[in-house]
Amino acid sequence: MHKLEHVLPADIEKTSFRMIGEELAERKIEVAPELAPVIYRVIHTTADFEYAETMAFSGNVMQQALDIFSRGPLIVTDTTMVYSGINKRALEALGGEARCFIADPEIAAEAKARGVTRSTAAMERAMREERPTVFAVGNAPTALISLYEGIQKGYRPALVIGVPVGFVNVVQAKEMIMETDVPWIVNRGRKGGSNVAAAVCNAILYQLGDDPRF
Repeated sequence: MHKLEHVLPADIEKTSFRMIGEELAERKIEVAPELAPVIYRVIHTTADFEYAETMAFSGNVMQQALDIFSRGPLIVTDTTMVYSGINKRALEALGGEARCFIADPEIAAEAKARGVTRSTAAMERAMREERPTVFAVGNAPTALISLYEGIQKGYRPALVIGVPVGFVNVVQAKEMIMETDVPWIVNRGRKGGSNVAAAVCNAILYQLGDDPRF
């Protein structure tokens, strides 16, 4: 006979975060309070506790991220899945907007003509925006490489969330971003994904809402 927990729908997320905290304690993994909203939500999204030890943060990035998001930034994603996962209502309440350029016909045509990925062309398009821009990358390491090259030429993103998943150039692309002096949140290694990128964005957004929560 399977024993099921009776949890009210409104309490499922709260109960999940309590369970995450308990399991982290059992594993003797300590999470800095300022990083907990992001790390807990990523674990909640993936059910993978390895993220508690592989998520990496540039100095003072959480305070910087909260400041950036509070002023309603543009969030550019590398996939429609990241875009779909971001809580647009919470973002728009702060005056922000999310965009994904990868499906634009002109981006596809430019990428084909130049022999580059659409992610590369989309990031280059996004770097022409004149407003503070957060980049949420969950799938394409080429997007991070394009950003790195832009940063080397003087471009300044407001924040880079670099959590692509995969094998080819994934680890290298993340390490390149971690070598820059811009604010970044990166997951080391091969793991990541569009759901992780969206979870990081939402973790920051939810800290700025009327009912702050993990």
